[in-house]
Amino acid sequence: MAYLKPGWFTAKVFNKIAMAAGISGSETLTLTARRSGELQQIPVISVAVDGTRFLVSTRGDSQWVKNLRANPAVSLTTRAGTERFAATELPVGQRPPVLQAYRIKAGKTVDRYFAKLPDPADHPVFRLTPA
Repeated sequence: MAYLKPGWFTAKVFNKIAMAAGISGSETLTLTARRSGELQQIPVISVAVDGTRFLVSTRGDSQWVKNLRANPAVSLTTRAGTERFAATELPVGQRPPVLQAYRIKAGKTVDRYFAKLPDPADHPVFRLTPA
């Protein structure tokens, strides 16, 4: 599966600022790393479709995606608080409406990722069920 690795600035600087400030409606996803067992935190933007929340990986088969597949228990933190979820990956055929809603919510910032990875199979999508 495809993956667009973030640059040093994004990984080491911007992501921390995005989580602290909630830039563009970002939330902090906390999950367990599959090898070390340590907690991993990354900024994400969840999207609701028909009353269900979803996570989308714009960069493809990232480390957080692999970690989520190994341990689907996650939490999302916003200024309003922290919620816990169980994540389930959607089959490719069910992804297009979620990807479309995500692109509308996230805006032009994500267009370049979808231009480089146009196939819905390249963007893992996870349904979040409250735990």
